[in-house]
Amino acid sequence: MLSQERLTSSHECERAWIEIDVAALAANTQQLRQWLDPNTGLLAVVKADAYGHGAVIVAQTVLAHGATELGVATIPEGIALRQAGISAPILVLGSVNLPVQVQMMAQWQLQPTLSTPKQALIFSDYADHLQEPLDVQLMIDTGMGRLGCSWQDAVGFVQFVQRLPHLRIQGLYSHFASADDPDSTLMLQQQAAFEQVVRELKTLGLGNVRCHMANSAATLGNPASHYDLVRVGLSLYGVYPAAHLRQTVSLRPVMQVRARITLIKEIPAGAGISYGHQFIAPKPMKIAVVGIGYADGVPRLLSNQLEVLVQGRRVRQVGAITMDQLMIDVSDLEGLQEGDIVTLLGDDGNDCLTVDTWAQTLGTIPWEILCGFKNRLPRIPVD
Repeated sequence: MLSQERLTSSHECERAWIEIDVAALAANTQQLRQWLDPNTGLLAVVKADAYGHGAVIVAQTVLAHGATELGVATIPEGIALRQAGISAPILVLGSVNLPVQVQMMAQWQLQPTLSTPKQALIFSDYADHLQEPLDVQLMIDTGMGRLGCSWQDAVGFVQFVQRLPHLRIQGLYSHFASADDPDSTLMLQQQAAFEQVVRELKTLGLGNVRCHMANSAATLGNPASHYDLVRVGLSLYGVYPAAHLRQTVSLRPVMQVRARITLIKEIPAGAGISYGHQFIAPKPMKIAVVGIGYADGVPRLLSNQLEVLVQGRRVRQVGAITMDQLMIDVSDLEGLQEGDIVTLLGDDGNDCLTVDTWAQTLGTIPWEILCGFKNRLPRIPVD
């Protein structure tokens, strides 16, 4: 948690904020780095503002502790990293088709993902005036059904791109659809398809490009899929992609979400709380209003199911979570005041609230929870 001095002096902590544990992020990166062969690169996926953690501070930290390159989803995400002074290779994982986008990627030295000959021609036509060939990576669809050339057509696609004079292939990659599933059947089918493509390319003398396929789950659970590079996102942020992978490396959550109590009030038995009176007080209660809501990223569907930490103790949230505020039952706590801190995710005392619990309650995945925290919550590095 932030020091008391920073909590009282920083205007960023007046309502609600997110603390980014830089030491945990560095330790996670080092743990993953040690898990890999020394010759295997580590691409840190920092798309979606580094899964809500703040792309610039995350990128700077992971590159200083073992990551070799970065992955983003969009061109503006890549440009923002370049403008922050980051010079490491950046792969744009999303699809790009317009000439103006090609120009921006060349200007900012971002590597595009190509899935079709049409895309390759667009990039090659633009790159004919560049002094150096444009670095690109080719995506192969082995069963994800999203981006990428079908693996059955992949050898021809690679040959086509290699004949274009203004493009230089820097990587060949695919993406697992179910690497987090304890049943590895589909993962191994995809891996076999990818390796067949690589073997055919080597037979033709075209196999001297870097290959990568492993996401966080495959990185932790399938060392045979590491190849030349792994692409790690969720595990960097201290969240395991599946319960059966917890015995691999030791990861620490990086994000902690906190807010302040803005009002404490007594309510009588039978009083309704918040919109729709989804909660009716069964007895006289002491209620605290907390300055954070669904516009900040706390899902409204957690209403009456959420627990938070106050003074190191778990208390329940009551009533409908509103846009900017939520209410908690603090009837059993003494000495509480306006301005006191409530922990929604993270540590307080000897207890800890995790993003996995939110995801399980909502029937969703941790990725969605982390990416849902909005920019109006300041990200504050804590070391």
